[in-house]
Amino acid sequence: MFPSSPRDSDAWDDDVSREIARAAPGRSSSGFYAGAPEKEPGPPRRDEPEDEELDEEIPVAPVRRELSVAIAGFAVLLGIGLILGAQTSGPDARLPYAIVIFGVQLLYVLAFTMAIRPPAAGIVAGVCAVAGGFADRLAVTTEPAGMLPLLYVTAAAFVAALAGQAIRAQDRARLRDGLGGTFLIVFGVVSFALLIVLTRKPVGTQAILVCMTAVGTALMVAHLTDAVWPKPRIAAQVPRGAAGIVLGAMLGTLAAAGLGSVLVPFNPGRGALLGFAAAGIAGLVDLAVNYSEAGRSMAGEAPTFWVARHMQGPLGAFALTLPVTYALTVLFLA
Repeated sequence: MFPSSPRDSDAWDDDVSREIARAAPGRSSSGFYAGAPEKEPGPPRRDEPEDEELDEEIPVAPVRRELSVAIAGFAVLLGIGLILGAQTSGPDARLPYAIVIFGVQLLYVLAFTMAIRPPAAGIVAGVCAVAGGFADRLAVTTEPAGMLPLLYVTAAAFVAALAGQAIRAQDRARLRDGLGGTFLIVFGVVSFALLIVLTRKPVGTQAILVCMTAVGTALMVAHLTDAVWPKPRIAAQVPRGAAGIVLGAMLGTLAAAGLGSVLVPFNPGRGALLGFAAAGIAGLVDLAVNYSEAGRSMAGEAPTFWVARHMQGPLGAFALTLPVTYALTVLFLA
């Protein structure tokens, strides 16, 4: 008895079945001959990478409760410092408040320069630090107190920062893309000097109390709400919830209206108007910082240093609220 090959022992295995099916193209899949042959099989189907990318789920950024509480605490401390400094500032005691403002300006320059990474970041940071100190000096000494000298400082500092960015060829190549970020750093650092200018206005100190309370309350409530219930999510990549943003703006406006009811020449309506503008802008700026950080993360860029990244939202919210506070004070309260 001769040993049989593996093919003889199992003549109807899968490979033989496929060969028979190929030899009889007119045979239907049910085993009978059909009236017309089936169509020739097309090229082997391959999975499209676009379909795979669409099927992938977008990762949801986690919300860290301890971090949200810490950011809320920093916003409250920053607001209290700015308010108390304004309340203790007098005609002959504005220099200590200017020193406090200059410290906050340095924190702003540090946080935003490290986050935005403009071309020639060291030069931009140095120019902004000098511009902040000079703006504080003008805010203390210029007669009459106003915003116009600070606009001149902003324009001069912006031109100086652009000139510094044009020195090296590698910085010049990124100059156009970095215009917005450079202007944001310069504008924000000079805006803090408006606090000193407001203390020299008849109702500026009360306006600082109302608006900075609204900003601090909005940021505190928004981040504390995110620590408890960060929903509905603004975006999967952004660790913020819409409930906190809306609730913070509402309670910030309510706090400003309450202060307006006890301050002269405010009333609840004026307080609510200034508080609504300040709290709304602060919430949007704080949220925009989170969007910017998420965009850098999705682009594969190195994350910002954690201290600067977490200070950036409150610092930017207070800085970019001050021009609106000054304008509303001059237009509605002067």
